[in-house]
Amino acid sequence: MTCFGTRAIILLTLIVMDGIHNLTQRQIEILKALVEEYITTAEPVGSETLEKRHNISASPATIRNEMVKLTEMGYLQKPHSSAGRMPTPRGMKIYVNELMKERDISVGEEVAMKEKVWDYREQSSRFLREVTRSLAENTGTLAIATTSEGELYCSGYANILDMPEFYDIDVTKHLLDALDRHDYIQQLTSQPVEHEEDVQILLGDDLSSILQGPYSLVYTSYETPLQHRGAIGVIGPVRLNYTYVVPAIRRVKVMVHEIAKGW
Repeated sequence: MTCFGTRAIILLTLIVMDGIHNLTQRQIEILKALVEEYITTAEPVGSETLEKRHNISASPATIRNEMVKLTEMGYLQKPHSSAGRMPTPRGMKIYVNELMKERDISVGEEVAMKEKVWDYREQSSRFLREVTRSLAENTGTLAIATTSEGELYCSGYANILDMPEFYDIDVTKHLLDALDRHDYIQQLTSQPVEHEEDVQILLGDDLSSILQGPYSLVYTSYETPLQHRGAIGVIGPVRLNYTYVVPAIRRVKVMVHEIAKGW
């Protein structure tokens, strides 16, 4: 297990500055481990699992007490049918913004993505279809792209059927209904991204009443050399593999700006 040390102090400072409840080093360690376990298994996580699989230097009883505190703070939630806990959207955001380590996109992965779209760089519609298909294949999610003209491109519908959250037909139907509402997706993805290279993550109440449930939308804005603008990203469960999804979306943003020609 990575020792937090100075990093923990920095994280605690960031959390306090952000107006969020102060967390101890142990609570940060437990929250990070629990989120990563949940992303992997899609199941509520118990204290004994954390103690055994993540080498947390505390007894299951101590971990359980800390999980109760994190639940009271609003970072974890306890499903009625399970003794374990899951992160809330608030807890997931703390993980994504402060605790996770992004995975680097390899040169091979980047070259492969460029090769798939290179031949279509002068055709906006075909280019965006291929970009979303490539992003869906690389992230195992449902990828989307929008344009300033209100067009919506989607790829990877079949990917969500491999995710346990979407075994529930109502959860899947709700998502597909939302994707049919182009104006809604356009509105969501038009929310300003604070910094040029930032990736926006919307969870829970961020998605408004239209898409309430175990969903996550991760996107960034893009701009072509001729200043056509839009957004590109992915939709999936709250427990997306953000360590890969976030840098993949950021890389696609750069690729669109570098490759798109004539539109």
